[in-house]
Amino acid sequence: MSVAVLSALQSELDLLIESLEDSVEYRVAGWPIWTGRIGSIDVTLARAGLGKVNTAALSAIVWERHRPALMLFTGVAGGIDPAMSVGDLVVGERTIQHDAGVLSPDGLRRYQAGHIPFFNPTDRFGFTPSPGLLAIVRELCPNVELAPVLGRSPEVVFGTILTGDIFLEDEKSRSLLFSDLAAQAVEMEGAALGQTASRFGIDHLVIRSVSDLAGGGAVEYFDRFLSEVSANSARMVLALLDRLQEDDRDHPVGP
Repeated sequence: MSVAVLSALQSELDLLIESLEDSVEYRVAGWPIWTGRIGSIDVTLARAGLGKVNTAALSAIVWERHRPALMLFTGVAGGIDPAMSVGDLVVGERTIQHDAGVLSPDGLRRYQAGHIPFFNPTDRFGFTPSPGLLAIVRELCPNVELAPVLGRSPEVVFGTILTGDIFLEDEKSRSLLFSDLAAQAVEMEGAALGQTASRFGIDHLVIRSVSDLAGGGAVEYFDRFLSEVSANSARMVLALLDRLQEDDRDHPVGP
């Protein structure tokens, strides 16, 4: 099986790069890409940088060159659900581009990215991994060892992750997003990976560790906890790769 793992920032990939056997690094348009193995899985790691365009472009390059059966995105996010705490992990049951839709005097009517209601309409909203892949992650979660953050063991939550080309540092906007979309976290790349993986006809999953609470002080929290919580997200990815080795012959993931 071949799996690609993308992130926005270097620290979000460090633990995975350390785990890569027979590693080879190359660059495309300045993007660093590493290939090798983790156990019996052929793994491609790639650092996209911030935002949806970077993620979509790099995921297309990785897919064209390596044809992974599964694409993952790992890293950090801002928590928007009041129940979330710094250090908690969110496994994306669905990703939504919260800044896509139709803007009118009444505000933004969010709609599926790549569509508008009066041209190429769709009933779909957001991008979802396969039920089989989510079931695998649910089963392995209790056995994944995550490092404590702020003196507490991180909780793993399955829910909705929002994606937009903004870094959210505003309590009011955070509350509105939670009220409108009942999501757990917000970031800048995951739903772009979902959209491109959907186009390629392959499975995908976004795993995020909460580095801040997307309100006042978000930048300071992000800087303080980036490396620490990134490692936990990577640990979840490693646990998933380990589990996929066991099921490789049965090809348990799919679009």
